[in-house]
Amino acid sequence: MPRQLGELAAHVGGELLGDPSQLIHGLNGLEEAGPGDVSFYGNPRYRRQFEATRASAVLVGADVPPREGVALVRVANPHLAYAKLLRLFHAPERPAAGVRPGAWVHPEATVHPEAVLLPGASVDRGGRVGARTVLYPGAYVGEQAEVGEDCVLYPNVTVRERCIVGARVILHASSVVGADGFGFAFNPEGEAGPEHFKIPQVGIVRIEDDVEVGACTCIDRATVGETVVGRGAKLDNLVQIAHNVRVGPLSLICAQAGVSGSAEIGTGVVLAGQVGVVGHIRVGDLAKVGAQSGVAHDVPDGQVVSGSPAVPHREWLRASAAAGQMADLLKEVRALRRRVETLEKEKGP
Repeated sequence: MPRQLGELAAHVGGELLGDPSQLIHGLNGLEEAGPGDVSFYGNPRYRRQFEATRASAVLVGADVPPREGVALVRVANPHLAYAKLLRLFHAPERPAAGVRPGAWVHPEATVHPEAVLLPGASVDRGGRVGARTVLYPGAYVGEQAEVGEDCVLYPNVTVRERCIVGARVILHASSVVGADGFGFAFNPEGEAGPEHFKIPQVGIVRIEDDVEVGACTCIDRATVGETVVGRGAKLDNLVQIAHNVRVGPLSLICAQAGVSGSAEIGTGVVLAGQVGVVGHIRVGDLAKVGAQSGVAHDVPDGQVVSGSPAVPHREWLRASAAAGQMADLLKEVRALRRRVETLEKEKGP
């Protein structure tokens, strides 16, 4: 449904430079946008695309000058404003409440009347599902597990026994909450010879409110106690969170990152793609870890680190620059060594 540009500017709290009655039909990127579209410009590297865009309106920062032929909506954060308009134009549709034929609910489970269970979803004995939560086909809530209000569990999500999921949590397809932690004790005298003796994993996972977990991500239950993912944290696809890890509120963990057992990730931490964090250490509040880094020691609050083993980011940049010159440096060292040998021979005994 088209909306007037003035309505959209008011929705994001922006200052409109243009016709408020202009109709907007959708949103698109700067290069792809055409008449009737809104786009956003928040990074100077896209200046050429901004100057060439055919969009009817563009969300911009407060310091962008007017552009002929294009309405501007000045906002504090163009990216955030664009996200709010995307949600406005593409509000998610929630299926009608109720348990569909083909879904299964144990007689001792509790499913709120406003929840939605689609065919193939199941809730085991003692499980609880809150109001307006949607379980897609194949989603499973285990014995005595709890899923709060306004959650979405996409196809084949597993929430195992006794685990707790808060409100407004999104679990994407095939994610697993509460698989056994990877815990074994070596027993040299097992019944059939040496063995890795499985340590019972009797704890739970607790996911707090407003968390989003990507597809095929695994959050292991604690050996004892809890594995915790804090309020508002966002985990990408293919992330591994081991037993007894604590992920702080508002942290971001990107794809293929892994956090080993009993590590603590502070508040507002960013772990970029393929980061590995060893167990029993702490990554401090607001710290950032660069892609493919290996974190083997505590990271202080607010520090930015990169590399494997991870070091302060500026040190890693200098080391990386030096690595590119290594071949030339080796040639120089060999030449200097030969020169020294020649001078020593000329000097004689």
